[in-house]
Amino acid sequence: MNEQINNSPLEQAADIALQQAKLQGATAAEVGVSHSKGLSVTVRQGEIETLEYNNDTGLGVTVYVGQSKASASTSDLRPEAIADAVKAACGIAKHTQDDDCSGLADIELMATEFPDLSLYHPWDIDAEQAIVIATECEQAGFDIDPQISNSEGANLSSHQGGQVYANSQGFVGSTTSTRHSLSCTLIANDERGMQRDYWYDMTRDSKDLQSATAIGECAAHNTLRRLNARTMTTGTYPVIFAADMAPSLFGKFIGAIRGGALYRKSTFLLDHLGKQIFPDFIRIHEQPYLLKGFGSGSFDGEGVATKARDIVTEGILQGYVLDSYSARKLKMDTTANSGGTHNLTIDSGDLNLTALLKEMGTGILVTETMGMGVNIVTGDYSQGAAGFWVENGEIQYPIDEFTIASNLRDMFLGIQAIGNDVEKRGNTRTGSVWIDKMTIAG
Repeated sequence: MNEQINNSPLEQAADIALQQAKLQGATAAEVGVSHSKGLSVTVRQGEIETLEYNNDTGLGVTVYVGQSKASASTSDLRPEAIADAVKAACGIAKHTQDDDCSGLADIELMATEFPDLSLYHPWDIDAEQAIVIATECEQAGFDIDPQISNSEGANLSSHQGGQVYANSQGFVGSTTSTRHSLSCTLIANDERGMQRDYWYDMTRDSKDLQSATAIGECAAHNTLRRLNARTMTTGTYPVIFAADMAPSLFGKFIGAIRGGALYRKSTFLLDHLGKQIFPDFIRIHEQPYLLKGFGSGSFDGEGVATKARDIVTEGILQGYVLDSYSARKLKMDTTANSGGTHNLTIDSGDLNLTALLKEMGTGILVTETMGMGVNIVTGDYSQGAAGFWVENGEIQYPIDEFTIASNLRDMFLGIQAIGNDVEKRGNTRTGSVWIDKMTIAG
C-alpha cells in the first residue's frame, strides 16, 4: 500500500471521453472516472480467513443528443476502449425518448474553489501488519470472558481512491480519499442459545482509529450484555434509539424528501416545505466542508458547488434534497445533492445517553433493528429489534425478539431529545434519539 493515488491518468481518460462524445455527435456529455485500491484481512479464531487486495478502475460516460440521454461504462481506460464506450452510449441515445428535464447542471452553478478537506491519508500497511492488528483485536475480545465462545472474525480494511468528474461545459473536478476500518464480531452462549454483537471504528486517517484492543474489548462487552435476554410484553413505550442506530431514522427522512420521491408523488412528506415536521428544537443541516468528514466535498456528482445549508430549522422543513434532473421536474433549483447529502448533521442537546435514560425513566433502548418494514409512501414503520428494558432510568436486562412500530410522521414529531453521544462513523452525525412512544409487540 505504498503507492499513492495519482489522478492524472483519470483526468486524461475523462478528456478522451469528452472529445469522443463531441466527435460522435453528442451535444453534451459528462464522465466520471475512478480508481480504487485496497487491502482487507479477516482473522477468525486466530486464523486468516480472508485476505483480499483490490485494484479497480472504471469509467462511466453519459451523452446527450439534444434532450435524449444514454450512458455506458468500461473498466478499460485505453483510448480505443473509451471510444467504444462512447460510441455505445451515442448509439443508445439515438433511440431514447426526449426528456425536457435531462441535461447537464447549469454552468453557473459549477464549483470554482476546491479546498483541501483532509480526506486523503494513505496507510503504509502490508498484509502481515494487518493480520497482526486483526488478530490482536479478536484476541482482546476473547480475553474478556470465557463466555465469549466463538467469533465471526475481526476485519481490518484500508482503501484509497481517486475520482474525477468532468463535463463538456469545461468543468473538471478531482478528489482523492481514504477509508480505514477495524471491526470485530463475537459470539457468546447462554441457556437460551447464542448471542452476537460487534464493534467497529472507521476513519479517514488510520491515526484516528481506536486501538485494536479497545475495539475487541468493546465487541466483547456488547456481546456479553445481551446474554440472558428476555421477551417483551406488548404495549406502548418510550424508545431511545442508540446513536449508531439513529442515522437510519434520518436516512428515512432524507429518502422522503429526495427529488425522485417528490416528483413521483411517492412520499408521505409531499408538499411539506415550510411545514413543521419535527419539534422546534430540531435543526438538521449539511456541513460539506468538515475536515476528514465522510460526506465532505466541494462539489456534488454533477460538479455543482456544495454549500452549508439548513434542511430543517426549528423543526420546519426548509428545503428538499435535489439533483438537477429532479429539480427541473419540480421547477426548482438543484440543492447540490447528486450523489447524496454532505455530512448530514442533527444538532444534539446537553444530555449523554446515561442522562437520556434517566430522563426517560421507563422504556426501551434499541441497539439493533432488523428487516425492511418502512414504507416511505405512507410513513408506516415496523422493524424487528433488540435492545434493553429500562426502568428507574437504568438498564435492567436485555430484550430480543420484539417489533417496534409507529408512523414516521408521529416518530419525528415525537422526538423528545437528541443525545450528545454523536455518531461520527459515517455521513450522518447524530446522537441517541428519544421518541415519546412506539408500539412494541413481544
